[in-house]
Amino acid sequence: MSQAKPSRTSEQPVLVWKNVFRDSGIAIALIALVIFFALTSDHFLTLANLTNVLTQVTINLILAVGVTFVILIGGIDLSVGSVLALCAVVAGTVINLPGLPVFAAVTLATLAAVGVGIICGLLNGFISAYWGLPSFIVTLGMLNIARGAALLVTDARTIYSFPPAFNAFGSQAVFGVPLVFLVALAIVAIAWFVLTRTVFGRLIYGIGNNEEAVRLAGHPVFLYKVATFTIAGAVVGIAAIIYMSRLNIASPIIGNGFELNAIAAVIIGGTSLNGGRGSVLGTLLGAFIIGVLANGLILLGLSDFVRQMITGIVIILAVILDKYRERLLT
Repeated sequence: MSQAKPSRTSEQPVLVWKNVFRDSGIAIALIALVIFFALTSDHFLTLANLTNVLTQVTINLILAVGVTFVILIGGIDLSVGSVLALCAVVAGTVINLPGLPVFAAVTLATLAAVGVGIICGLLNGFISAYWGLPSFIVTLGMLNIARGAALLVTDARTIYSFPPAFNAFGSQAVFGVPLVFLVALAIVAIAWFVLTRTVFGRLIYGIGNNEEAVRLAGHPVFLYKVATFTIAGAVVGIAAIIYMSRLNIASPIIGNGFELNAIAAVIIGGTSLNGGRGSVLGTLLGAFIIGVLANGLILLGLSDFVRQMITGIVIILAVILDKYRERLLT
């Protein structure tokens, strides 16, 4: 006698539970974290602190959006922190060129920062795709190249004295929401549209799931890989400009560890390290978890060393969770 197959009706609760875990688990974790810090610190839910959280999340969120593109194709980018420093010092040098009107100086500095980011991303993508090298190794090399170039450009000095109008951008708010965070949200929205509503986005997911199938279908996988790293580099340039406007400096030593926080935000947000699955909306939630955690630990009075240890633990747990999530959702 043949064994009866499970009915579609019996499978439905399992499918619903999986969808809830996939779509709502990250949001539930974020809400739980907010509730915990609200109960343990009287200052957490104040307007000033919430505004501070949004501002602190901004840079990591922008970097994580670019890293999301790279991880979706099964790659990794360890160079974003160092490239941010290089973009910042180049932009800082340009913005202080003598004789330029403020608007022209800021525009050229922005173009320079984005341009440097694009070049670094282009090199990362070309080298890893053309020679078939692991992106881990290539971007690790770029990490050192960009950091060394930033120190060389500035002679290891910090650049100051930006135009007041440029500095004011980093502290502006719209209806109480920091303007820099709104810029980050705009980048998230554009990335979401590209990944979910364009052929390019569908092929990014396709490469992460089955690169050979995409290649056999006649699509130029090489170009798509280079494009994803280039996009990641471009958003690093934007992050560098925002970072400069917030802190009013361009230093060759900024960005240390930024790549780890960006990768952690992406993985916590549900994007698989193996590629092919994830979303920038998940990355948004992941960046908030990292930001809320860092802010809450400061309010609890924990030392920088302890906060660094906890951040490392969260990154490891995120990778472990990714493994279990792979098994659960297949």
